[in-house]
Amino acid sequence: MKVEMKIWEISEKRILTHNGVKEKGCHIMSNTTNILNFVLAGFSENQEAQILYSIVFLVTYLCVLVGNLLIIFLILFNHYLHTPMYFFLISLAIGDLGVTSAIIPKSIVNAFMNSKLILYYECMIQLFFYVSFLSSNLFFLTIMAYDRYIAICHPLHFASIMKWSTCFQMAGGAWVVGFLHSALHTGNIFSMPFCSNIINQFFCEVPQLIKLFCSDSYLSETWVLVFSSCLGVGCLSFILLTYVQIFTTVMSMPSVEKKEKAFSTCIPHLFVVSLFIGSSLLAHLILPAKSPSRVDQIFTTLYTMVPSLMNPIIYSMRNKDVKTAFLKLLG
Repeated sequence: MKVEMKIWEISEKRILTHNGVKEKGCHIMSNTTNILNFVLAGFSENQEAQILYSIVFLVTYLCVLVGNLLIIFLILFNHYLHTPMYFFLISLAIGDLGVTSAIIPKSIVNAFMNSKLILYYECMIQLFFYVSFLSSNLFFLTIMAYDRYIAICHPLHFASIMKWSTCFQMAGGAWVVGFLHSALHTGNIFSMPFCSNIINQFFCEVPQLIKLFCSDSYLSETWVLVFSSCLGVGCLSFILLTYVQIFTTVMSMPSVEKKEKAFSTCIPHLFVVSLFIGSSLLAHLILPAKSPSRVDQIFTTLYTMVPSLMNPIIYSMRNKDVKTAFLKLLG
């Protein structure tokens, strides 16, 4: 009986506080916490600052919606854009819409309502769709590199290799693998015991949730992270190898016009890949280990919103066909 009382006393001491208030939605059992909801502590405590954040997020989110929906509209209603490259660009635009829609609306609502709470199941759903669309986007960028490789290095075989049936299979595979990868992460993370419910971010993301694990719960998720890292490195390596082959082929072309055409289709994709990979490395590998939480939050925001915002701009500014379709729309 004394032992049980001692355990309860230790458990009571493990209740963390946020701004002097006990965490909401926590039932204490032994040395772990059953979470009913999470506290999203990424926003400032200042209400005016929260409203400012929400306005910035709202404006950025609307720009993401308009830009990506415009890309989809231009491709669907211009028949000369009905090629494999633009088919995958539509898929990438849908992924960008999914990434931002999974997390930003909840953050905007919380900021306007001066609330920091997100229910346990809402956090689970948010993480699932966020990782799903993010993973699928990486696969689509890899497929688009392969599409450019076949078009430039093996143009005579392009029609037979990149058939519409093949394109649909690759796109379907990207979505399925992306969602399965997310299910692996989400299922594993939410099967773990949490010792806190304070997330130092404005949405539910993998690194911040891992920080809430109890000390003996890291090993299982470590293997999932290793698997995810292998997927990411594999995709990045494939993209780099394809572009080595592409640039080797382009530089050997005798016609300046052909070189310019090849570069005009590759440069936008390279910009998008660089933005995606670069911001990802900064947000989740380099800065969190050495920087304070606020810097981590800023760069995760960059990683989440800027690629989705910039992708339509990059493709509309650097791609001649998309630019022509846009000017045609304007009349």
